Amino acid sequence: MSADSARRTPQPAATDADGQWLADVAAAASRDAGNVPVALLGDYLPLLADAAISGRKPKRAELDAVEALGRKAAEQGISAGRVVQLYLSAARRLWQELPEVVRSRDREAVRAAASAVLHVIDQAVATLAEGYAVARRDLVRHEETLRRELVDDLLRGDSDLGGVVDRAEPFGLDLARVHQVALAAPSRRLPDTDAAISALEAVIFDRLGDRDVLVATKDGLLVVLAPADTTDPDGGPSGHDTSEDLGRLMHDQLRRLPRGRPWRIAVGRPHPGLYGIARSYEEAREALTMAGRLRVPTPVVNARDLLIYRVLLRDQPAMVELVRAVLSPLSRARGGAEPLVATLQAYFDAGGVATETAKRIHVSVRTVTYRLERVHTLTGYDLADPAHRFTLQAAVLGARALNWPEQPLPAAG
Repeated sequence: MSADSARRTPQPAATDADGQWLADVAAAASRDAGNVPVALLGDYLPLLADAAISGRKPKRAELDAVEALGRKAAEQGISAGRVVQLYLSAARRLWQELPEVVRSRDREAVRAAASAVLHVIDQAVATLAEGYAVARRDLVRHEETLRRELVDDLLRGDSDLGGVVDRAEPFGLDLARVHQVALAAPSRRLPDTDAAISALEAVIFDRLGDRDVLVATKDGLLVVLAPADTTDPDGGPSGHDTSEDLGRLMHDQLRRLPRGRPWRIAVGRPHPGLYGIARSYEEAREALTMAGRLRVPTPVVNARDLLIYRVLLRDQPAMVELVRAVLSPLSRARGGAEPLVATLQAYFDAGGVATETAKRIHVSVRTVTYRLERVHTLTGYDLADPAHRFTLQAAVLGARALNWPEQPLPAAG
């Protein structure tokens, strides 16, 4: 008999009479694994039966088919553990239910059959797991691409509404809700992005749930999109102010990472709808820039706390003129305008208390007093006069918003 003829000859495990017991084994193994589809076994059981009866080893094409089943299981969202359990349970049950012709063999024959079966199990499960892992990597890469594209479109705010809504649904985003965007900026280059995203997802999902939350990267920043209208378990308002807490939640988690410290977090205001997300993102970006210019000491800033600077800069030519008219004489001081502007800012932040001002900028009270006197001498504005004080404070706010004196004032339009 030729080799081809032998391959075409039905083996005992594959006869019609024996087909039902293999089907029963497959059904029982499926139940053991939590009702994983029997179809994911493919020809695995006949392979085991052939190995037990004839000692036949699986062929490359048969193992390739098992690998394809592993990929299919991953694509169907079935856990790797349940798929492996299906294969191991099928092997255990098949060995227990082998026909009498196998169980009645002598000891050496049974040992050989067991060795052959274990060989098939080893190769099949390893191949199954490899196919599953490959498919999972492909799915993760595909999901990352979709997530990145979705984040870009959400933050840009000029995409087709219907298309974005459809693409956002698989990520659990309800664009009819009120959302806010928070940005995290590392001190230097963005560290291990996977570790940072995983850390944020773990704590934010735990606090806010895994729906309506998206964590990604953009332009060297970590981006968190989160709901701002959380509800309690009974369906009513939770009273939990995510606008206040989201930034602190992010900072507390990120500062534990080995690299990237110190972090600066900026949180945009909550806004409804698709275009509200883009608006919140722009506010957060602007808050990051402004916090750097203003040398805000706190690591977490909220866009709403910096609204005054947006008002001041709305009429930039007028603000430039105010800074130039009020503060430019400070450039004549020894050491330039910066020490005097910094002292004025600290003085206003400290409520006009010289001792607290000295603590904030790490100089003596006498130095603070001297610098304030120099401001009066050079500008003609007296801090004891309420009108003069208001003018100086507005000018200092404008100077910081314009990043003066580090950068020259824009030319008059």
